[in-house]
Amino acid sequence: MATRAGEQAERLGESRSDRRREILDGLAGIINEIAGISVEDVHMSDSFADDLDIDSLSMVEVLVAAEELFALQIPDEDVRSVTTVREAVDYISRRSRREQT
Repeated sequence: MATRAGEQAERLGESRSDRRREILDGLAGIINEIAGISVEDVHMSDSFADDLDIDSLSMVEVLVAAEELFALQIPDEDVRSVTTVREAVDYISRRSRREQT
Protein backbone atom coordinates (compact mmCIF):
# COMPACT_ATOMS: atom_id res chain seq x y z
CA MET A 1 0.00 0.00 0.00
CA ALA A 2 2.82 2.43 0.86
CA THR A 3 4.38 1.61 -2.48
CA ARG A 4 1.28 2.78 -4.36
CA ALA A 5 1.24 6.03 -2.40
CA GLY A 6 4.90 6.55 -3.18
CA GLU A 7 4.32 5.85 -6.86
CA GLN A 8 1.43 8.32 -6.95
CA ALA A 9 3.54 10.99 -5.26
CA GLU A 10 6.36 10.35 -7.72
CA ARG A 11 4.00 10.65 -10.70
CA LEU A 12 2.51 13.84 -9.26
CA GLY A 13 6.02 15.26 -8.85
CA GLU A 14 6.87 14.32 -12.42
CA SER A 15 3.70 15.91 -13.78
CA ARG A 16 4.42 19.13 -11.87
CA SER A 17 7.98 19.08 -13.18
CA ASP A 18 6.70 18.51 -16.72
CA ARG A 19 4.22 21.37 -16.30
CA ARG A 20 6.95 23.73 -15.07
CA ARG A 21 9.10 22.77 -18.08
CA GLU A 22 6.12 23.45 -20.35
CA ILE A 23 5.66 26.87 -18.76
CA LEU A 24 9.36 27.69 -19.08
CA ASP A 25 9.32 26.68 -22.74
CA GLY A 26 6.23 28.80 -23.37
CA LEU A 27 7.75 31.83 -21.67
CA ALA A 28 11.01 31.37 -23.57
CA GLY A 29 9.05 31.37 -26.83
CA ILE A 30 7.22 34.56 -25.83
CA ILE A 31 10.48 36.25 -24.83
CA ASN A 32 12.00 35.21 -28.12
CA GLU A 33 9.12 36.74 -30.08
CA ILE A 34 9.03 39.99 -28.10
CA ALA A 35 12.67 40.61 -27.24
CA GLY A 36 14.48 38.53 -29.85
CA ILE A 37 16.33 36.51 -27.22
CA SER A 38 17.11 32.94 -28.22
CA VAL A 39 14.93 30.35 -26.49
CA GLU A 40 18.07 28.53 -25.35
CA ASP A 41 19.28 31.70 -23.59
CA VAL A 42 16.27 31.93 -21.27
CA HIS A 43 16.93 30.31 -17.88
CA MET A 44 14.98 29.99 -14.64
CA SER A 45 17.52 32.14 -12.78
CA ASP A 46 17.31 35.04 -15.24
CA SER A 47 16.04 38.43 -14.17
CA PHE A 48 13.77 39.94 -16.82
CA ALA A 49 15.38 43.38 -16.46
CA ASP A 50 19.00 42.59 -15.58
CA ASP A 51 19.72 39.39 -17.53
CA LEU A 52 17.24 39.53 -20.41
CA ASP A 53 17.18 43.34 -20.75
CA ILE A 54 13.37 43.40 -20.90
CA ASP A 55 12.06 46.89 -20.13
CA SER A 56 8.69 47.63 -18.52
CA LEU A 57 6.86 48.02 -21.84
CA SER A 58 8.19 44.71 -23.16
CA MET A 59 7.37 43.09 -19.82
CA VAL A 60 3.73 44.11 -20.25
CA GLU A 61 3.80 42.44 -23.69
CA VAL A 62 5.33 39.30 -22.18
CA LEU A 63 2.65 39.11 -19.50
CA VAL A 64 -0.22 39.74 -21.93
CA ALA A 65 1.10 36.98 -24.19
CA ALA A 66 1.52 34.68 -21.15
CA GLU A 67 -2.09 35.35 -20.13
CA GLU A 68 -3.23 34.29 -23.59
CA LEU A 69 -0.94 31.27 -23.85
CA PHE A 70 -1.72 29.90 -20.39
CA ALA A 71 -5.39 31.02 -20.31
CA LEU A 72 -5.21 32.99 -17.08
CA GLN A 73 -5.48 36.54 -15.78
CA ILE A 74 -2.55 38.25 -14.10
CA PRO A 75 -3.82 41.12 -11.92
CA ASP A 76 -1.82 44.36 -12.15
CA GLU A 77 -0.87 44.18 -8.47
CA ASP A 78 0.83 40.81 -9.08
CA VAL A 79 2.93 42.10 -11.98
CA ARG A 80 5.42 43.92 -9.73
CA SER A 81 6.22 40.73 -7.83
CA VAL A 82 7.36 38.90 -10.98
CA THR A 83 10.95 39.92 -11.67
CA THR A 84 12.61 36.64 -12.65
CA VAL A 85 11.76 33.80 -14.99
CA ARG A 86 11.51 31.45 -11.98
CA GLU A 87 8.98 33.76 -10.30
CA ALA A 88 6.94 33.83 -13.51
CA VAL A 89 7.02 30.03 -13.83
CA ASP A 90 6.05 29.61 -10.16
CA TYR A 91 3.26 32.17 -10.47
CA ILE A 92 1.80 30.65 -13.64
CA SER A 93 2.09 27.15 -12.18
CA ARG A 94 0.20 28.17 -9.01
CA ARG A 95 -2.46 30.11 -10.91
CA SER A 96 -2.97 27.30 -13.42
CA ARG A 97 -3.52 24.74 -10.65
CA ARG A 98 -5.87 27.07 -8.79
CA GLU A 99 -7.95 27.84 -11.87
CA GLN A 100 -8.22 24.14 -12.77
CA THR A 101 -9.84 23.26 -9.44
